[in-house]
Amino acid sequence: MRIAYVCGDAGIPVFGTKGASVHVQGVAGAMHRAGHSVTLFCARRGDHPPVWADDVSVAGLDLPPERDGLSRTEWVREVNSRMAATIRRHGPFDLVYERYSLWSHAVMEDARDRGVPAVLEVNAPLMDEAAAHRGLVDRDEAWQVASRAFRAASTVIAVSQEVADHVQLVADNVASVVVEANGVDLSRFADQRPPAGTPFTLGFVGTLKPWHGLELLADTFALVRRDIGDARLVIVGDGPSRDVLERRLAEHGVSAHVRFTGKVAPRAVGEALGGVHVALAPYTDDAPFYFSPLKVVEYQAAGVPVVASAVGQLTTLVRHGLTGLLAPAGDARALADACIQLHDEPLLARQLAERARREVARHRSWEAVVERILWRALSTARPGLGSRNDLATVLI
Repeated sequence: MRIAYVCGDAGIPVFGTKGASVHVQGVAGAMHRAGHSVTLFCARRGDHPPVWADDVSVAGLDLPPERDGLSRTEWVREVNSRMAATIRRHGPFDLVYERYSLWSHAVMEDARDRGVPAVLEVNAPLMDEAAAHRGLVDRDEAWQVASRAFRAASTVIAVSQEVADHVQLVADNVASVVVEANGVDLSRFADQRPPAGTPFTLGFVGTLKPWHGLELLADTFALVRRDIGDARLVIVGDGPSRDVLERRLAEHGVSAHVRFTGKVAPRAVGEALGGVHVALAPYTDDAPFYFSPLKVVEYQAAGVPVVASAVGQLTTLVRHGLTGLLAPAGDARALADACIQLHDEPLLARQLAERARREVARHRSWEAVVERILWRALSTARPGLGSRNDLATVLI
């Protein structure tokens, strides 16, 4: 099957290291490994291509600069025109798959008008994010653009129930909205166990941004060190709020026991988790939680026991006492106590990690996620398709 994968967001280098980049690589890579012919349309390419990148076509979208004498409305129209035209030039395609970006609706509308199955993947309420963190020039226009895109898609994939609710709020007659949590590239992760004698080490993976509970992370580590004198913390990633984290760590007097790896290529994250005893996903309770955290399924795939805040989708990705430990949102003391428990009970830690790794391997590989998405998309477009057992006969 010929698939056009579209990422028109200039803030996402498709072969980059940020979470959104990893997501693009996960979905497009799984499509490629399943035998489909994938053409990747993107605004930015990035500098960390995965091994399969040489086997796919990558086409730039040639987006106009935002400050090129165009009004916001004119710029949106130009973006949409160029994106749809670029994809048509490379076609025809059997399916169009777009990662939703703030000002794009023409790709979905063009696919609909040509009778091509069109999947729109929605990862966040982008209007709310832009208004809160970057400034949103025209919310009404952004709302209208989003509504057009959501309604034109034959299938909308939302990464969490909270995102699905947002889609229905913006466009309440969307034909098909499916919740599908994020997956993981299992080939990047071995079952990690720290070498014997390694000091108790906490780990955190992610782009360092305000909504990732960074101060809570620092508070939790400081509490752990009060009980476990040689405890360490490894931060895998970088980002604009690193200074906030460093400042909080310094206030606690624990900076000397923290190692920052800086940005790490997606294929190296598994190795970076190799010396970690417990991996953290801390979140506060003072902001909406609509994420499907990639870090959590990566921790689980790496065989590292997870301690996370009990918010949103984390309460299903991590089953307390079975595949990890949960603590109330924003509660550093409870997070620290859970880490200390796993230090004191290594058998429990290993049991949680092994059970989580088995569940991820069974249900959350990108291959499994993409198979479910494509089945939804094609069964919606072709109601008489039959059961999922017929999938292979129509996908290649």
